Amino acid sequence: MTEAAAEPGGRRSADDRRRQLIGIGLGMLLDRPWHQITVDAVAQQAGISRGLLFHYFPTKQDYYAQLVRAAAQRFLRGTGPDPDAADPLASMIANFVGYMRRRSGPLVSLLRAAGQDPVLESIMERMHDELTDRVFDALGRAEPTTAERLVVRSWWAMAEDLTVQWLARADVDQNLLDRLLFDTLSRVLDSVDAERAAGRG
Repeated sequence: MTEAAAEPGGRRSADDRRRQLIGIGLGMLLDRPWHQITVDAVAQQAGISRGLLFHYFPTKQDYYAQLVRAAAQRFLRGTGPDPDAADPLASMIANFVGYMRRRSGPLVSLLRAAGQDPVLESIMERMHDELTDRVFDALGRAEPTTAERLVVRSWWAMAEDLTVQWLARADVDQNLLDRLLFDTLSRVLDSVDAERAAGRG
């Protein structure tokens, strides 16, 4: 029997092994910087050889790319609006802040790593595209302008940095952050709309 299907006695299918190895990497992200995650450590924790890991991921770069992709998907799942939220945008921002409160370290590590590698940067760019789309979905804007998209993309960058800095401080009102992010986004979008209405945008 090949690894296309799981065998009795603990042998894993190829897909299951890949999920296991990515899961180990995601777990490591919770308590260590990105650069300290090595394929040797991942293989050791999985109980396999380094060479066998490369059977499932042809190169180290391929493993890291899949790990970043999985981390980005986990972030997107954890920061979407609640399905029954009366205000989807406010719900999304609250979930974003809550996620960052629990796991800002891994996300910051990924963002910094992405800036050093074009493949990883592309994955994070797609994540921010999805976050931007969610804002307009929450607002019911089917066809945002280029200016509006640029403003929201920039707001996300600000929101990530501000949230990391804010949550690290004990001398600020932690409950204020959700409202501040919501008001900031609303105001910058209102400014774009006002400029467009005045014929200047």
